[in-house]
Amino acid sequence: MQTFNRKSHWEHIYTTKQLHEVSWFQPIPETSLNFIRELCPNKLAKIIDVGGGDSFLVDHLLELGYQDLSVLDISEAAVTRAKHRLGEKAERVTWIVADIATFEPTAQYDLWHDRAAFHFLTSETDIQHYQEITRNHIAPTGHLVLGTFSDQGPKKCSGIDITQYTETTMSALFTESFEKINCIQVDHPTPFHTLQHFIFCAFRRKDK
Repeated sequence: MQTFNRKSHWEHIYTTKQLHEVSWFQPIPETSLNFIRELCPNKLAKIIDVGGGDSFLVDHLLELGYQDLSVLDISEAAVTRAKHRLGEKAERVTWIVADIATFEPTAQYDLWHDRAAFHFLTSETDIQHYQEITRNHIAPTGHLVLGTFSDQGPKKCSGIDITQYTETTMSALFTESFEKINCIQVDHPTPFHTLQHFIFCAFRRKDK
């Protein structure tokens, strides 16, 4: 049985599909922007977008004046596309090509945002690693914003299995190190005129 290669899968997606041909495309990521503006008004805050790919979130954050931005994605092709789109502005962003399942951060972040990567982690080992790195690399009183497929959303995305979450199940994973602020249900309209049901939760890192 052939072993699934996560990186090869995503490199293939980003080299064969255009921006508007993927279900997660958002011209204006309003939910994410609203959370970030509310939780992290300091424009000097250190922010990372995990699974950012060629998302437009970083474009909007630059326009809002945020100055310490990082984007992580497993796909080199996705990062290259985002850099090309941003042009000279790309130099103001730290780009990280890495698999979040094995990523070892070297920084402390004031806000960790992820609406794309966490729900693709389906093994207990990968989920535990994610818990560990958010616990150790989000600053005291910093914030974690997670958007995942809800229990009413799809069970697969881009042809591979995902993990669905509810407010209860997501909160339970992070309660040891984080205080839940709030969770909201979001219906994401895809470019294919369908709806994907998400849950977004915001957490505050408990003071160490």
